[in-house]
Amino acid sequence: MLLISSPAKAWEEIRLEEDRRKVFVTFVYPMIGLGGLSVFIGSLLTYGWGGPQSFQIAMTMCCAVAVALFGGYFLAAYAINEMRVKMLGMQSDIPLAQQFAGYAMVVVFVLQIIIGLLPDFRIIGWLLQFYTVYVVWEGADTLMQVDENKRLRFTMLTSILLIVCPAVIQFVFGKLTTILN
Repeated sequence: MLLISSPAKAWEEIRLEEDRRKVFVTFVYPMIGLGGLSVFIGSLLTYGWGGPQSFQIAMTMCCAVAVALFGGYFLAAYAINEMRVKMLGMQSDIPLAQQFAGYAMVVVFVLQIIIGLLPDFRIIGWLLQFYTVYVVWEGADTLMQVDENKRLRFTMLTSILLIVCPAVIQFVFGKLTTILN
């Protein structure tokens, strides 16, 4: 909640964490699970319980979200690390990139949970995803230690990755599921 209400303060606390891989167990995996569960419950509430077919649809939608968030997180973290090396000239630090990407996706995770339960708020959710830019902006300075002259470019590219990677994976997964069904 602190990342959403006061990102600068939250990034300061995150910077002090000794174990960078703690983000997986304490944040990313639970948020992916909650996102999938909310979509599962939301689809049953939206489409009703009409037998095995509705359960199959709910499970498919749940899996699509879980795969999208999981794959999008790791893809974005890898790309952020590569950007850090090539664009900023820093050493590769995958645990740092994973920690940064995990916490920076807080807005994506929370909005996925809300939209999963309340699908009618999808358009508002897409607009609110741009708050990710502010969260990344604060984290780029505090955690990633990006120089001021490269901070805007890094922030924009990273924000695009964090928002687009899960969305593209979910779109592709959804289309493949429809085609293969």
